[in-house]
Amino acid sequence: MENRTKVLLSLSLVALFAALTAAGAFISIPLPFSPVPVVLQNMFTFLSGMLLGPIMGGAATAVYLIIGALGAPVFAGAKGGFAVLLGPTGGYLLGYLLAAITAGFIAGSPRKEEGTNWVRIILAALAGILVIYIPGLLRLNMVMNGNWAKTLSAGFIPFIMGDLVKGAVACLITPRLRLLISDLYHA
Repeated sequence: MENRTKVLLSLSLVALFAALTAAGAFISIPLPFSPVPVVLQNMFTFLSGMLLGPIMGGAATAVYLIIGALGAPVFAGAKGGFAVLLGPTGGYLLGYLLAAITAGFIAGSPRKEEGTNWVRIILAALAGILVIYIPGLLRLNMVMNGNWAKTLSAGFIPFIMGDLVKGAVACLITPRLRLLISDLYHA
């Protein structure tokens, strides 16, 4: 495959994962006791890193965040604008970028000849989940006036089991999708 075709494929994959992340925002379940909704965005962010590697996965998430910051309604609850990045969920949104990059570094770029390294895939998903929570909880704690009990009950405890399920789903689909992506580049 010539370089121009590889560049177009890479740009298409970045755009696809930015769009999937945006679509994940529309599957949003608000919780009455928390400013943080249940969403699928987080799974698509660490999945983009696991499938595309740290640079392209990070680029996909950065495109998503830039589009949202510019006002497109791609954040949870069909919200957009820079103010959302400064709100109670802003730390989680920053964590999305960190998750894509971290998961990408751990999983590595997809190569047909390397096969499935389950340990790396599972660690990538767990690390992706973790790095979403760190800035997310720090920012939410600022909004909750430093009350960690309230922060954890509004931004961690109701979500961790669901996020682990999303991580398990990502781990299960990653090997086949990595092989597919590798085949596209080597066609």
